[in-house]
Amino acid sequence: MIIGILRLELGIYDAFSLKDKRRAIKSLKDKIAHRYNVSVAEVDSLESMRHGTVGVAMVGNDHAYIEGALSQIVDYVREMRQADLEEYEIEFV
Repeated sequence: MIIGILRLELGIYDAFSLKDKRRAIKSLKDKIAHRYNVSVAEVDSLESMRHGTVGVAMVGNDHAYIEGALSQIVDYVREMRQADLEEYEIEFV
């Protein structure tokens, strides 16, 4: 069993309150989870108004498949308007 973890550091520069930020993060999380069938959660920068950290987890048997799927999520987030992708990291457990 292989667990792939993707950490996304996001900038939400259109947010003028925590409510705006949480709305953007929730939208992003819901779209990722629905499209890719992965677990998604906001994991850090909870009180920062313009920055967020989202964690994505995927479990499978094929290392290459998981890495490819997580890379597709990175590309998808880059195209989204809710947040700007500042940095990301993929790791395996």
